[in-house]
Amino acid sequence: MKRTKLSPRFWAALTIFSLIGQIAWVVENMYFNVFIYKMFHASAEAISTMVAASAVAAALTTLLMGALSDKLGKRKLFICGGYILWGVSIWSFALIRTDVIGKLFPAAVSAASVGVSLVIVMDCVMTFFGSTANDACFNAWVTDSTDEANRGAAEGVNAMMPLLAILAVFGGFMGFDLDQASAWVTIYTVIGLVVIAVGVLGLFLIREPGIDRSGNRSWLRNLVYGFRPGVMREHPALYLTLAAFAVFNISIQIFMPYLILYYEVSLGMEDYVLIMAPAIVLAAAATFFYGRLYDRFHFRGTLLPALGMLCGGYLLLYFTQSTVPVFLGSLLMMSGYLSGMAVFGAKVRDCTPVGKTGMFQGLRIVGQVLIPGVIGPWIGAWVLRNAETIVGSDGTVSFIPHAGIFLAALIAAFFVVPAASLVFRSERKINEPKSNNL
Repeated sequence: MKRTKLSPRFWAALTIFSLIGQIAWVVENMYFNVFIYKMFHASAEAISTMVAASAVAAALTTLLMGALSDKLGKRKLFICGGYILWGVSIWSFALIRTDVIGKLFPAAVSAASVGVSLVIVMDCVMTFFGSTANDACFNAWVTDSTDEANRGAAEGVNAMMPLLAILAVFGGFMGFDLDQASAWVTIYTVIGLVVIAVGVLGLFLIREPGIDRSGNRSWLRNLVYGFRPGVMREHPALYLTLAAFAVFNISIQIFMPYLILYYEVSLGMEDYVLIMAPAIVLAAAATFFYGRLYDRFHFRGTLLPALGMLCGGYLLLYFTQSTVPVFLGSLLMMSGYLSGMAVFGAKVRDCTPVGKTGMFQGLRIVGQVLIPGVIGPWIGAWVLRNAETIVGSDGTVSFIPHAGIFLAALIAAFFVVPAASLVFRSERKINEPKSNNL
């Protein structure tokens, strides 16, 4: 298959919007948990509730706004406007502090409990703008702007951005004492302003792709299109891929909300950023090349090696606690995680009907975010239900995550194989008639 060349302008837009969007998501997915843990002494149950609420908000938003962008035939407006409002909502977290809460809610029994509730609510608000801009419309724009000949390469770049974002956030956070509220004020202000600036830049950088709007007469019909039984029968590989993707991400979400806390609190790695930085760089490089392997070996040939790396990382992280094995386990885990994301992401794009990408972005988020975001953290909280606790100098009690979250994630990852086998079987059924006609 001849590779279609993508323009430098496309690559610039893909890199900038994907990286900055992922930086914002990393702060939410990995550091909001740290924020409410350190500032408001949140429990594992409160953290799992926040992740689940955000997942529901992301899925509903992507369903609604993806269908609306298809109806209007616009991507650029939603991407750029969404990024600007996304940045404003991130900036607003600088105001969620105990001193501000005390002035706004003087009758509150506990500023900590009010703070946790405010963070959960504002997380959902932030997720609405982020999912509109990134999950619904930016991802649809990537699909609209690529084809089967270059999608793996584009997805390889897109999939390595979470690791580069983790590296950027880890490195940027090194200079802050996260036990101090002033550090979080600076963090949310800087990241909010950067996201706003990228939204403004997109007005000049992003090209509106040509979208086939034939048949998109009703926004409501667009909204429910992906859930119609006839559509499911017409595209079985897409729905089976999304089901396998959901299982994969359940495994990830079992440990991910507690990963930073595990490194810092459980292992006592105050310099975990220095330990993790090389692993992140190597995993990002591996993911970049792995996406290109998808274009050659496709879903069947690239999924199982990615799962092997992921499970190998889980085993090392479960059985070891010293620096070198934790580094190797983290490297394998991150490489398998991001490579798997690249493989599933490219496969979902390949299976998405042309001209209806916005309609299916919400369905993708159901598999990628909603189901895993509800089930995974709940399993993680259940595993940590009897975790040891520590008492702070102010008398507050906090839990200590343990390595059982990696064992639970490993068990969940095993179920990806039978789910993926259904996708392989579906592909064989699709290709059999073609083979018989040769």
